[in-house]
Amino acid sequence: MSALLLADSPALPLHTAGKYVAGAYVVLFAIVLIYVAIMAIRLRSVERSLRELGERAERPRQGEHRQGESSQDGVASDAAHSQRERETV
Repeated sequence: MSALLLADSPALPLHTAGKYVAGAYVVLFAIVLIYVAIMAIRLRSVERSLRELGERAERPRQGEHRQGESSQDGVASDAAHSQRERETV
């Protein structure tokens, strides 16, 4: 008889459950908002790093053209620079 009584009654009365459902939605929304903010910060950091790497990659090229090196000398210096980078790793 007591099992039948438990099956018929809801876990929470419907007039008080609304607060908890609203609270759960607020918590879920806050978690998603925090996640999006963290991803935006990381994206900004990655973009800044990528921009710095692009600037570093352009600097030697601009310097070679200003010094008036021929294209063959530039290729040789690029190969030597690549070799030095491989040795440091």
